[in-house]
Amino acid sequence: MPPLKKADRHVSAASDIPRLPMTVLLAEPRGFCAGVDRAIQIVERALEKYGAPVYVRHEIVHNRFVVENLEAQGAVFVEELDEVPDDAHVIFSAHGVPKSVPSNAEARGLAYFDATCPLVSKVHVEAERHFEANREILLIGHAGHPEVIGTMGQLPEGAVTLIETVADAEALTPQNPENLAFITQTTLSVDDTAAIVAVLGHRFPNIAGPHKEDICYATTNRQAAVKAIAPDSDAVIVIGAPNSSNSMRLVEVAERAGCPHAFLVQRAGDIDWSAFEGVSSVGITAGASAPEILVDEVIDAFKARYNVTVKPVMVSRERVQFKLPRALSEQA
Repeated sequence: MPPLKKADRHVSAASDIPRLPMTVLLAEPRGFCAGVDRAIQIVERALEKYGAPVYVRHEIVHNRFVVENLEAQGAVFVEELDEVPDDAHVIFSAHGVPKSVPSNAEARGLAYFDATCPLVSKVHVEAERHFEANREILLIGHAGHPEVIGTMGQLPEGAVTLIETVADAEALTPQNPENLAFITQTTLSVDDTAAIVAVLGHRFPNIAGPHKEDICYATTNRQAAVKAIAPDSDAVIVIGAPNSSNSMRLVEVAERAGCPHAFLVQRAGDIDWSAFEGVSSVGITAGASAPEILVDEVIDAFKARYNVTVKPVMVSRERVQFKLPRALSEQA
């Protein structure tokens, strides 16, 4: 047999063996919500206006890529105000803070901006309204989450009872069953919350609830999009952070909606490729704190290994925008 020609060697190289097909079902909507976008803009505008450093109490949103990008621009992230110098500008995270935080900032004369998502602020207002009406208040949410800490911190200690599960709702013994109200964290599982609310409504028919559901539009829409892709996906990747409530809920929703394997990753580098042996379709979405650049990064990683066909699956369009604080708006 004559020796292989140079061109023949290239054709037979391992790198040119046809790659296996992979269908990527791309959930829409996904990624940044209006509250996250607003919070990030507040930090960036403050840095532009006042220069570095600008201090941020707690991660502005739960995503390390976003946080590290803002740190590179001059943002300094702290957990408590006592870490902030007296002459600094400080920003409160999108999750909301207890009333004691802005009070302490004012007492110290700190210049601050509140990046709390307006939909979280809506829940704070509801809590205060129920308190003024002398109702016993139940908060459906996850213990220790910054949003829950901030919401409970709007009222005196003991004024709000946390309900995490259906079992909590079944075991609840309120002081006045005829004068109850409930509010919820904005980033919960829609289905889990509905189950808890159903128990409360059955046990306490007169319980007062929100005029409009507290779970935010972005959480609801992203869970609906995952439900649309999960049944047709051999695996689902959720791009987000392990401390992001809405991202973790997307993993749970994917599994419950019929996907046999759902994974949370922060970056493409976190993907365990051995888990995709025999997989021919993968659903991809991103939590509300994850930027689109990380979605592109994951898709590119699949394209480097498979013959990828991307199929967007849209369940709704989002056009929500929130205004920046006046002092940071372009008009100002």
